Amino acid sequence: MTSAGERREQLKASYERARVCVACALHESRTNVVFGAGNADAELMFVGEAPGANEDQQGVPFVGQAGRLLEQLLGEIGMQRGDVFIANTLMCRPPGNRDPYPHELDSCRHFLFEKLELIQPTMICTLGNFATKLLRGEPTGISRIHGQHEERTIGPRTVRLYPLYHPAAALYTPSTLELLRADFLRIPELLALGPPDQGAAPVEPEPDPEPEPVRETHPRPGPEVQQLGLF
Repeated sequence: MTSAGERREQLKASYERARVCVACALHESRTNVVFGAGNADAELMFVGEAPGANEDQQGVPFVGQAGRLLEQLLGEIGMQRGDVFIANTLMCRPPGNRDPYPHELDSCRHFLFEKLELIQPTMICTLGNFATKLLRGEPTGISRIHGQHEERTIGPRTVRLYPLYHPAAALYTPSTLELLRADFLRIPELLALGPPDQGAAPVEPEPDPEPEPVRETHPRPGPEVQQLGLF
């Protein structure tokens, strides 16, 4: 059984590999790799879409308006950012905040699964369409399944998967914010159910069959390990 200290060191080692990743062309335009941040022993993990401009500059996920709303919603259920771990499906910002391409999601997926294995959360909240479709391995959109929890084996671990609207979608749409807040209020009762049984077969989406070619260039250096914010 791996100790908490050992898992933290392995998480830092994963970050060091991620910060020099050149698996897709996004490394050419990034300022920093946004690996993820939070509690390395978190029961609850959030997975969003991709870094934006603020995240790319700071190397930390959810530091803009959407991040502040996420922290507010956590506070309303008696939690704070330091209680959870926050990551994205992509660790590098797509140019112009465009949607992720399938081969980019596939290139980053093993890093996400590695974080899942090392943090060992009981529950994952997917934020928005891309995270939900990636981790469920199905094309069903967030508007149809938000607030519906299920047990899913994702990569190495079975978790309670709980799709939510992305906070960015709720910033200027009161009706979406109302739905997001109502779904958030159920998180404590779902966490109270405890971890699901482990051992089901992994659910992995198919990779893009024709990835775009990647030009091999020297990656820019990323932020220091302390930006992981491991509590």
